[in-house]
Amino acid sequence: MYKILLKRQLTPDIVLMHVEAPRVARSAQPGQFVIVRVDEQGERVPLTIADYDAQEGWVAIVIQTVGVSTRKLCDREAGDEIADFVGPLGRPSDFVSEPLESLRKQRFLFVAGGVGTAPVYPQVKWLYERGVAADVIVGAKNAATLILVDEMRAVAGRLFLATDDGSAGYKGLVTGLLQELVEQKGQHYDRVIAIGPMIMMKFVAAATRTYGIPTVVSLNSLMVDGTGMCGACRVTVGGRTRFTCVDGPEFDGHEVDFDEAMRRQGMYRTLEERARKIEEERAAGHRCRIGLDR
Repeated sequence: MYKILLKRQLTPDIVLMHVEAPRVARSAQPGQFVIVRVDEQGERVPLTIADYDAQEGWVAIVIQTVGVSTRKLCDREAGDEIADFVGPLGRPSDFVSEPLESLRKQRFLFVAGGVGTAPVYPQVKWLYERGVAADVIVGAKNAATLILVDEMRAVAGRLFLATDDGSAGYKGLVTGLLQELVEQKGQHYDRVIAIGPMIMMKFVAAATRTYGIPTVVSLNSLMVDGTGMCGACRVTVGGRTRFTCVDGPEFDGHEVDFDEAMRRQGMYRTLEERARKIEEERAAGHRCRIGLDR
């Protein structure tokens, strides 16, 4: 069992947790993920690592309530325990293995959308701790749905906010802000890393292709089993079939078949909706039984 050391509500449907997992914390690297199971009957949920502390022995995860399993996890409180916390899994971000001298000569831009801000944070932090400054764009629907802004500001070279309604920072999509930085303000970037909704990453990659900027995206939202055995996270990258949880979750954004990935993601929504309805029916049945007992 793994103890929840801290729980923080970031938005009404997004929760941050620190989980006591010393072995995972000692081995974790930016870009990797863990598999979480709330209880013995729980579903395996892949979650990208949002932070970690090897000395204190905890790993941070950020959970958005989108279905039955994530709702159960978000209902847990600090002091509670969860059944399984397996990892780190997946390949670390490519820059982790590159020479620092090379990294310090490059200009990085991270583009984070919504809950995708969580896996971006440990990457920017890792670079910051090694003297590599990175610019960061964080986008959300409005100011209330922006997450980890203070944490990101502490490690980013420059932080730019974008909201659909203009309630914080730039008014519009992250792609519009990216375009403004490159075309109007003349900013040069050697590498872009985008993590967020699939449609956002698709259009970020389309924009950076026109600028000739190498771009990495994370397809963590496709993962189901997390071991490569179920095959649900298949995606075409550069004309080849790859498995997100084993070969990724990060890939060359200019080679990902985003349309295929979004179709596959749509199938998960249908299955999750069925699971939600079953859970609601079970809960309703339980309430009925209680009423009859009375």
